[in-house]
Amino acid sequence: MSVNKYKATQATTENPRQTEYRLFAEVTKALMGVREAADTKGLKSPEFYKAIDWNRRLWLTLQMDLASNENRFPDSLKANIISIAIWVDKHSRTVLRGESAIEPLISVNRSIMEGLSSEPGQQAIPSAAASAVGSLGTSA
Repeated sequence: MSVNKYKATQATTENPRQTEYRLFAEVTKALMGVREAADTKGLKSPEFYKAIDWNRRLWLTLQMDLASNENRFPDSLKANIISIAIWVDKHSRTVLRGESAIEPLISVNRSIMEGLSSEPGQQAIPSAAASAVGSLGTSA
């Protein structure tokens, strides 16, 4: 199947919010899987580093999209999500160094997923995730 046919099929079966939700669900599942393995064995496998990197790339992509002139989100929403993305990047570095737990990254992703599953226009995304990040403090 060609890439164009795949994209056309995807476009007719999934809206952007659903795509974002699915992607956050896949990344969060990977983070949860490596958290459990690290807790059980006390080791950080290559999958651990891959999951953290995947999550960081997801957030970097969101940050880049929000910073583009084409993005139509309200400025306050953009600022909130970009702030969360910056926090995710900083916290990820401390997790990779073994100085912080992975759980806050999972919590933030779950908050974003809750926002994505709410009614469009309610802007639950920034408030839920910003609250989650704010309650965790800033680790860098």
